[in-house]
Amino acid sequence: MTDKQKKAVVTGGAGFIGTHITRELLAQGWDVVVVDNLSGGKKSNVPKDATFHKLDVCKTPALTKIFEGADAVFHLAALPRVQFSIEFPQLAHQANVDGTLSVLVAARDAKVGRVVYSASSSVYGDQKKMPLTEDMTANPNSPYGLQKYIGEEYCKLFCEAYQLPTVCLRYFNVYGPGANEEGAYALVIAKFLKLRREGKSMTITGTGKQTRDFTHVRDVVRANILAAESKKVGKGETINIGAGHNASVNAIAKLIGGPKEYIPARLESRDSLADNSKAKRLLGWKPTVSLEEGIAELKELSGLNK
Repeated sequence: MTDKQKKAVVTGGAGFIGTHITRELLAQGWDVVVVDNLSGGKKSNVPKDATFHKLDVCKTPALTKIFEGADAVFHLAALPRVQFSIEFPQLAHQANVDGTLSVLVAARDAKVGRVVYSASSSVYGDQKKMPLTEDMTANPNSPYGLQKYIGEEYCKLFCEAYQLPTVCLRYFNVYGPGANEEGAYALVIAKFLKLRREGKSMTITGTGKQTRDFTHVRDVVRANILAAESKKVGKGETINIGAGHNASVNAIAKLIGGPKEYIPARLESRDSLADNSKAKRLLGWKPTVSLEEGIAELKELSGLNK
């Protein structure tokens, strides 16, 4: 007798990280359903072997039907930008808080096996000590950071109150093929690569000395699938998913190469660095793609090495 095919639902599965997770789940033989309202993702990103529903995650009754029989729900649907949340706090709240609560209610009612919540290192805000550990007091300095923290608390509560297995993965700066490179909220590495392809200078906010823990999307995908399957998690744990090394924005510009210009600073945390020992202990996860390798691959894909 063959094992029953596992079913996964990926909310936000037409977006950057969600697309990568969907592809890997399909490669591993899962039955995959993607839910996305296409506010940030593209229908063309969804692999043809996945079932697609264009749906806002706040539509709880419809979501509940889709979730039925799911072994895991990977909740990535969000408006995931600090600057966007500062400019449009209500819109961001609806997507990031109301959307997460809707996903948890639907998962509870559909008796989903586990919810893997895409949390964010922005919950830390500014901290006096590095690296950042999960037991530090959250100190978000943007609506987005606060919204993602509320999502974590809801995940813990739903585990305690309704016995819904949940786990929260705090992503650090995720980069890789397919990252958003358009507009004011583009991810820094993708934005720099786009500017260089266009023969323009890389624009750096402030001094460029601010540091980030850049984590490759393939490592984030592995963390998600391990979190869905590990017997050591499921009680609302928060786990850092970061490379454990940080680099300044100036260093990123140097790795990419080319002219740069500096523009005024904006509201953002000065430094970020993950302690990833909890992920190693509970998930057996560790990062495998170095920043140098990851950027070299992206330069190759962008045609900047020619």
